[in-house]
Amino acid sequence: MEQEATYRGTVYPWQCDHVGHMNIMWYVGKFDEANWNLFARLGLTPSYLRSSGRGMAAVRQNITYKRELLAGDIIEIRSHLLEVREKSIRFRHEMTNAETGEIAAICEITGVHMNRELRKSAPFADAIRQIAMTHLVEPAEA
Repeated sequence: MEQEATYRGTVYPWQCDHVGHMNIMWYVGKFDEANWNLFARLGLTPSYLRSSGRGMAAVRQNITYKRELLAGDIIEIRSHLLEVREKSIRFRHEMTNAETGEIAAICEITGVHMNRELRKSAPFADAIRQIAMTHLVEPAEA
């Protein structure tokens, strides 16, 4: 199933390192922005997280860099939910150069739903879990 982008942006000159391509700190930042857009689609909106005393914490993140991105390149990230468990989700972001369509980087993250007050993992609410299940990528697509 084709998904809308969870992030769109550009590479600015100040985001580039000494060899002229986007520095890794900016990849992480752009993937983080995609996280919050994906979470909102699942019902994990800022207002839900504030009112419920819940939060999300990344416990595993693996980034694979495929192609460099240069100043002026337009970036698009599409996100795919791979797994939903009682207290955690696993998802993948694919960052592409929007002009060429080439994948620049892939980031796979495991995030844990947590009780912010207790600082412990917490089960997803049934409503969140039901929404998440509708966004789950078919195993053959993963």
